[in-house]
Amino acid sequence: MSNPIYRRILLKLSGEVLAGKRGFGIDPIRAEYLANEVYSVYSLGISIGLIIGAGNLFRGIQAAEKGMDRVTGDYLGMLATIMNAIALQDALEKVGCETRTLTAIHVSEIAEPFIRRRALRHLEKGRIVIVAGGTGNPYFSTDTAAALRATELGAEIVLKGTKVDGVYDKDPMKNDDAVKYNQITFQEILNQNLRVMDLTAITLCKENSLPIYVFNINNPGDLKRVVLGGNIGTLVTE
Repeated sequence: MSNPIYRRILLKLSGEVLAGKRGFGIDPIRAEYLANEVYSVYSLGISIGLIIGAGNLFRGIQAAEKGMDRVTGDYLGMLATIMNAIALQDALEKVGCETRTLTAIHVSEIAEPFIRRRALRHLEKGRIVIVAGGTGNPYFSTDTAAALRATELGAEIVLKGTKVDGVYDKDPMKNDDAVKYNQITFQEILNQNLRVMDLTAITLCKENSLPIYVFNINNPGDLKRVVLGGNIGTLVTE
């Protein structure tokens, strides 16, 4: 296939994909790689919303487990997503993408506030909309932010780029006998408590009939293959 099967996508990336081999921080080489992967889809004329997590910099839940106030930890995590978003924006613009970063937490010197109509206008003008700051509220993950923004912006699907090539019945990193699903329903995800996205995000996608496609962003070209209809990951639908 040479034509994309989606007109508008929400790409959700885990923060860890920016860390590179160091496993922590922001690696400019990884940012450049991700930018080229996104550009391969952008050049097809697809409308793109993008959200990246903060696991390479800070995790509010883990900080809370060590004694930090959960709300404080979550706000620090939201700030970390802004750092990742700006780093990725810089890399995307260097490869020729027109972008705007919109954030739920106001940082007017480096990003616009997230206003739905403004975000839609940017998408209509062919700009990649990078959404940072999560939902702007504690206790909600960037997975939930991805499901929420995808629904608000009229995305046809959430593409979740991770370090594994789909959804398995158990952790494939720890179990050699893990079985991969080519397709699975939201209800099966909930029944089996599979860690695809957090439960709030899964429920939000289920209620709005918004499919999720899980694939390995670390495999060069896989993002483009997904939007062209390639069967390389796992599709989560009703």
